[in-house]
Amino acid sequence: MTENENAERWYSNPLVQGIVRACRKVEVFKDEVRRFYYAVLLSAHSCPVCGGSLRMTGPSECECKCGNKLDPTVAFQRSDCCGAPLLQMVLHYVCSECQRIVPSRFLFDERLFDPEYFREKMRESRERKRHRREELRLLLAGSRSAGLCLTDLPGLESIPGLEAALDGFIGTAGQISLTDFLGRGEFQMSRYREAILGVVPAGCSIRFSGIPPLCENPRHDRARRFITLLFMEQAREVEMSQCEDDILVERYEVDGEG
Repeated sequence: MTENENAERWYSNPLVQGIVRACRKVEVFKDEVRRFYYAVLLSAHSCPVCGGSLRMTGPSECECKCGNKLDPTVAFQRSDCCGAPLLQMVLHYVCSECQRIVPSRFLFDERLFDPEYFREKMRESRERKRHRREELRLLLAGSRSAGLCLTDLPGLESIPGLEAALDGFIGTAGQISLTDFLGRGEFQMSRYREAILGVVPAGCSIRFSGIPPLCENPRHDRARRFITLLFMEQAREVEMSQCEDDILVERYEVDGEG
């Protein structure tokens, strides 16, 4: 049985249909109670501009026919402690005298929400991330080495002791193939890039240790993942940051704000 068939069977159940109808009636009744509650509260107040009647248009907002909009809690309610006007904070109201939290009578079951405050906080967060990316870009640009031009192939003798060390290494390890030295399986950075983008959707993050391995050798796989992430960070596809004893990998988001 498919998922759609299961859903149809579930909703065709008489008990479920009765519950759905009851929930809808409760919502309708709740809306009527809310409108009646606000009508009774605002009947005792009038528009301070033209003296007209007011009606609620949203949480902590009422409007007059003349176009005047105001917060009825700030305009009409006084604190029980000091009898002073109330001040709107981020998520509640306080007495303007003693700063004690005062519940608003003009909120039925809604929560006070200041969208401008949260827009500003989001803007500041994006600005901090932009500055962090710019500082990282300047740091990487400053640490980048100059161009290297080789006129001749470098010789082993250019590094004192290197040739002897290599001879000793080969002598103790025997004949080693390039495949054995680099590890089994060819390193394809494109495979690792596609795998990383697949497990880190836009706007999300994942720990470095949580990226699924693509290679049987854990040491080789860890090195290849890290190298791929370094190139992806240079290409501004991901961001890496220290997270305790791990690395947090975040998808780079293009900031649409001007």
